[in-house]
Amino acid sequence: MKADNLKKHQVTPFLEVREYIDAGYKSLFAAQNIAPATILSPVTYQEILPSPSRYSLQLQDGQHIELEPIYLRYTNHSCSPNVFFDTTGMVLQSITEIKIGEEIAFFYPSTEWEMTEPFDCVCGSENCLGQIQGAAFLSDEMLNKYRLSAFVRERRFR
Repeated sequence: MKADNLKKHQVTPFLEVREYIDAGYKSLFAAQNIAPATILSPVTYQEILPSPSRYSLQLQDGQHIELEPIYLRYTNHSCSPNVFFDTTGMVLQSITEIKIGEEIAFFYPSTEWEMTEPFDCVCGSENCLGQIQGAAFLSDEMLNKYRLSAFVRERRFR
């Protein structure tokens, strides 16, 4: 992409939003090198919603939050995630070392039981699962490879 079609907005010391103007697309990237287990941002919300949206995280059955600060909504999916949304501690935390300029990505089924908008993954990871629909559609063996929210862990392994 041309440089004039890309705008960068540093939103925290750790994170920047890259806005691809022509495509109308935004994504979250590392603004510096980040060590594993680093708290990158608090997670807040205005209200608890009864159903999911494209930008929500699931807290419980029938409890979904639209992420705030708003830049957290630009955290994309990867089958090899480098961050985790801890919905108990309400923080975004790194789970691997992240290099400056690397995209920030989490595993959507780590917080979502059944996704409102399933999709064919194109993350390019050697671990790519293909169809992403939510934790309900993955085996215990597969889910055990990921860090999961308390809700997904409790729902799956009751």
